[in-house]
Amino acid sequence: MTRIDSVRAAAGSARKSARHAAEAVTPYAETARDAAAHYAHEAGARLGPRASSAARQARDSAREGFEAHISPRLAHARDSLPPEVDRAATDAARRTRKAARTASRYASDAAEYARPHIEQARSAAEPVRAEAAQRGAAAVAALRGEVTPREIDGVRRRRARCARRNKAMKRLGLLGLVAGGAYAVWRWWDRQANPEWLVEPPPATEAPEGYEGSPTAVNGSGPGSASAPSTRQPGGAGAESGAERRPES
Repeated sequence: MTRIDSVRAAAGSARKSARHAAEAVTPYAETARDAAAHYAHEAGARLGPRASSAARQARDSAREGFEAHISPRLAHARDSLPPEVDRAATDAARRTRKAARTASRYASDAAEYARPHIEQARSAAEPVRAEAAQRGAAAVAALRGEVTPREIDGVRRRRARCARRNKAMKRLGLLGLVAGGAYAVWRWWDRQANPEWLVEPPPATEAPEGYEGSPTAVNGSGPGSASAPSTRQPGGAGAESGAERRPES
């Protein structure tokens, strides 16, 4: 038996034991819950009016005692104090209230400042929590025997390939951006160094001497060939050959 088989057997036995214990305890738990709810409702119905009446009586007696005993003594003690002491006590009370308001404002400002950071930390921890939940579910599935080690290895390799592919695509995209930026900078520098208004036009080519500007054909049948003098004489070789063939009289 391999280690995975032993783990599967232990997980199966533990699952069966937990299911049996839950089935055995469930009726008692439901009975205890119903009894506790009934007793709590009965106690609230009986003790609620008495508790509210006792609280009201205690509040009234405390107010009456304060007004009857403590308030006159406080007034007498305040009247017997020198004006400077009374003024100092009043100033101290005012400063205390001002300090309390300032502390409350600082606390609200601190809460406003900390709220975005808390949200950011929560959003940053969300992927980690999701990954932990996925891994926990995968571990539970592996313990139950629903996922084989070969499938786990295949998933791990597939994720590694996806990570490598994504990294290669990011590198290619970064290289493309760098190349495009370099080409744009080079084009800008070339235009700044060689603007179009500084480029001189090419010099005009001069026509050769004797060129009349009219095109002629290759075989000499152009317009210029009619005015060209002919080198053949009227009484040329044809006349001489005719004289030689003429018989003597």
